[in-house]
Amino acid sequence: MDITLDKKDDQLNAILTVTLTEADYAPAVESKLKEYSKKAQIKGFRPGKVPVTLVRKMYGKGILVDEINALLGKAVDSYIKDNDLKILGEPLPVPTDVDFDNQKDYTFQFELGLLPEFELPADQSVTVDRHKVDLDENTLKETYEQLERQFGETTDPETAEAGDYISGKLKKAGEEGEGRVVLLPTNKLKNDADKFVGVKVDDEITFDLKNAFDGDLTAIRNFSGLSKEEAEAIEGDYTLTVGKVQRSVPAEFNQELFDKVFGKDIVTSKEDFDEKVRSTVQENYDREADNLVNRQIIDKMLENTSIEIPKEFFKKWLLRANEGKLTPEQIEEHYEDYEKELKWSLIRNKVVEANELKVSNEEIVDRTMQKILGQFNMEMTPELEESVRGFADNFLRQENGKNYVNEYEAILAEKVLENLRGKVVVNDNPITAEDFRNQNAG
Repeated sequence: MDITLDKKDDQLNAILTVTLTEADYAPAVESKLKEYSKKAQIKGFRPGKVPVTLVRKMYGKGILVDEINALLGKAVDSYIKDNDLKILGEPLPVPTDVDFDNQKDYTFQFELGLLPEFELPADQSVTVDRHKVDLDENTLKETYEQLERQFGETTDPETAEAGDYISGKLKKAGEEGEGRVVLLPTNKLKNDADKFVGVKVDDEITFDLKNAFDGDLTAIRNFSGLSKEEAEAIEGDYTLTVGKVQRSVPAEFNQELFDKVFGKDIVTSKEDFDEKVRSTVQENYDREADNLVNRQIIDKMLENTSIEIPKEFFKKWLLRANEGKLTPEQIEEHYEDYEKELKWSLIRNKVVEANELKVSNEEIVDRTMQKILGQFNMEMTPELEESVRGFADNFLRQENGKNYVNEYEAILAEKVLENLRGKVVVNDNPITAEDFRNQNAG
């Protein structure tokens, strides 16, 4: 057997050539033929007495092909491992004409995409901003209004009054089609609120959308579902076709509401409830701010890490690996995203190896247990631990262990970002919750 590697000029693409002689595969083929002759059941011959020549005639070519493929697979894998080649995806066979009936020696070629060594940015050389969110009174007011409505009583009156919610379909005046489904909180309107008083199901109201909310882009987007760019560009009249009128009787801030929001007897006074609401809202914003930092870290690491990718090979491999799911045109259209994803996986793997990051089974189980408790808004107690652990073990075994792998990958990804976070400069950026929402609206 002879194996050679021919790197192209860019050093990122290579051809691996494997040449097999009869001496390489013949012993395995002969052994397999003898094995078949002992097990084959052919009419006219006793079990174990089928001549090897007959087995060769009937199954020889298939056995030859199987043994050569097996030999090739082992040879290619061993060469890559022994030579410590960092490859992208898997070797791609180069199409070739092979005459298994007459040839004795065979030559096969494989395309390889090679990944070069790369260095991560130096510690403290990358800077990211972290929003330090301050809860403003308007945000807290909106939170309480949402709680009052969510846990209050809702009725469906025939005719709308000031402050009611009106669901329906919104579209640009004069446009064809039904429009998009929306829910209008009339108490948020800054102008033309009187147009919605007295309306009923199937009524059509024409109004200036931008003027109605006094140009407040956040309020316009929350109501209409328009993108940031669409909301900025709106002009003129819109039509709302009423589908339903809803009236909410606000919930009272009493122990019943406290229990509904946070669980039985978690808070027992209005003062404790206010503090719990504030801390919960603050935690949510802090979590989102941390998520934004993580996304910045990923983006900055990609920007500041030079990794050359064998592009043409990568495109071929994507097509082969997603056969029937992706077309060449789709790969071209989204190639930049595929390359970013690949580069981030390489960076992530390098961080894992360099810092010997690991995930224990106990971490996976504990994380799953906390998720289960969170779904039921419960806290861990000694009495619950055994049953919750049982639920977690069962969940992790489902789908042939796929859930276990997903949890492992999620924890490892968090550890990578935590590690990188200690190696970048994080600047705090004070900001109100309202401005934070406006800046980070999708």
